[in-house]
Amino acid sequence: QVHLVESGGGSVQAGGSLRLSCVVSGDTARLRHRCMAWFRQAPGKERERVATIYTDTGGSISTNYADSVKGRFTISQDNAENTLYLQMHGLKSEDTAMYYCAARRLYIGCSRDSRDYGSWGQGTQVTVSS
Repeated sequence: QVHLVESGGGSVQAGGSLRLSCVVSGDTARLRHRCMAWFRQAPGKERERVATIYTDTGGSISTNYADSVKGRFTISQDNAENTLYLQMHGLKSEDTAMYYCAARRLYIGCSRDSRDYGSWGQGTQVTVSS
């Protein structure tokens, strides 16, 4: 397992932008060949996958997004800094949630199911007012 710490949440008006960060640390703390994900959970709702990113052993980077955020959110990572990002533009009130960074073990692909992720951050709150 790795240790994850998110930051960057806050309160913004609809249409605004935020960038979330997730710093990864630990004995096996590296982002290459590890599926990294952002999930979110709103009050009374299930945790849902927002975006995932994975660099395979050939160096190809794959990203996937929930339909609700496509075209507005971008997931990226800085391997040298062991940091995962989520750039969010065009925020809507329905984006209001606690956002979590999650990681899988090395060399396995991504999943939409939160139960497949063994490492989680503490979460950072995003609140969008209309």
